[in-house]
Order: sequence, then structure tokens, then C-alpha cells
Amino acid sequence: MAGFTLTIGVVLIVLGVGSYLGTGRESATALIPSAIGLVLAILGGIARNPDRSKPAMHIAVGVAMVAFLGTIRGVPPFLRLMAGEEVDRPVAAVFQVITAVLTLLIVAGGVRSFVRARRAKT
Repeated sequence: MAGFTLTIGVVLIVLGVGSYLGTGRESATALIPSAIGLVLAILGGIARNPDRSKPAMHIAVGVAMVAFLGTIRGVPPFLRLMAGEEVDRPVAAVFQVITAVLTLLIVAGGVRSFVRARRAKT
């Protein structure tokens, strides 16, 4: 799970920088996925140490959950965009949905890992 979190973190960093540069550096909020990714990548790196894995992954899943909850608001505009409607800031809607999906993957993977670890103890 640590490697997965690190990988998703790097993907989010690239996503944020790409969206910022791709939108002509109009808004610093395009870098939000990069900030989330940086935190997740650091936590994923820390979690590679077996002594620090458990707390680092718990924090990473918490960060991912907060990020997911903060980005799901992009889903309705994204769905309208996919239906052919015009929306304000279509690029933002797309990148919010991508960020939401990536962070949800970390949450789901983390919960699955935690459940497996708990079952292995019993």
C-alpha cells in the first residue's frame, strides 16, 4: 500500500502541475492536486519503513478522504460537461473528478488493507 500511495502521490503532483501549466497559469488553485500529491507521496515514502508504516498509512488515508470529500463537488459539473452542456471552468471539473477518483482509490485500498491486517491478527 505504501508504494501505491507514493505512486498516486506522484501522479497527483504531475496532474496539478500539468493542469496549472495547461491552463496558462491562470489560477494557483490548479496546483491543489500537486499539494495533495506531495503530502501523499511523502507519507507513502515514510510508510516504506515498517516501523512507521501503520501511522503513515492511517494519516495518508485520512488525507485522501479529506481530499476526496473536497473534490467530489466537481462531479455534477463534470457530468453536465459529459452530457454536452457548457459549464464554468470545464478543465477544473475534469481535474477535480480525476483527483476524486485517485484519492478514492487510496481510501478504498487503505480500508481494504486495514481490514486484512485486522483479520490476520485474529
